[in-house]
Amino acid sequence: MLGLAVVVGAVAIVSGKIWLDRQSAMRLREMRAQSGPAPASRTIVVAAMPLRYGTEIARQHLREVRWAEGEVPKGAFAHIDDLLDGKTRRVALAPMDEFEPVLKNKVTGPGQRASLTALIEPGMKAVAVRVNDINGVAGFILPGERVDVMLTRTLDKGDAFTDVLLQNVRVLAVDQTADERADKPVLSKAVTIEVATGDAQKLSLAATVGALSLALRAAGETASEVAGRVTVESLTSPTPAPRPALASTVATVRPVVADARRTLTVGVTRGLKRQEYSIPSASSPEEQTVVTATTIGAVQP
Repeated sequence: MLGLAVVVGAVAIVSGKIWLDRQSAMRLREMRAQSGPAPASRTIVVAAMPLRYGTEIARQHLREVRWAEGEVPKGAFAHIDDLLDGKTRRVALAPMDEFEPVLKNKVTGPGQRASLTALIEPGMKAVAVRVNDINGVAGFILPGERVDVMLTRTLDKGDAFTDVLLQNVRVLAVDQTADERADKPVLSKAVTIEVATGDAQKLSLAATVGALSLALRAAGETASEVAGRVTVESLTSPTPAPRPALASTVATVRPVVADARRTLTVGVTRGLKRQEYSIPSASSPEEQTVVTATTIGAVQP
């Protein structure tokens, strides 16, 4: 009886296992049928470890992983041999984290060195601006950030002004550093920025006629804003808005007679806002022909 019980128990265990395996296989087939075919994938090259700007890339820095076919980044390499042929060197032009895809715009061409020329966008130029601990924002400007360039000129004694020359300009390098992952502020003597050819001409001329300074933009702020000219008179003006530059000032003059006293109505347009002022006139209407931009700027509401 004991032997019979052992045999029956063994048969029950084997039968139960076979039944459970069949049920699991059926359930797996049902799940595969519901999920559909597996998405197509291909291999791409990713960083096997964090890479910094200027690192010479070797095979131990890379690995191949499977990536969904429709989500492969533009410029990715399919195999490590496509990136490294064993004869020429490749250098990282941008920092890369572990498992980040290695793209063509993040590494130099075959045999190229990690120079600033590889970071300049097509059609743009790199221009260096001399700065110090004051007009360089105390050294807090780092590669990859955005700045505005301001020009300050002094024509005569007491006649000085500041204009915003360029806005939303990308910083390529600070002194000899072009690493965008640099996080420590350093007092620098020169900041290299990326500008168009015409803006490069403006900067070259502006450096000879006045003093250039940089204003650091907030992270993600790329919109341009209307910036007027600030003069010495604007420093003590009660109005918070700066006086517009001469080129953007539009004024109209027409004579008005009120209460037997001749006046001039001066219309001033600052950007999209227009405001009119009435000023007394002691001369005849024939003499009231031109009102200069300097006179307009001196009129107070």
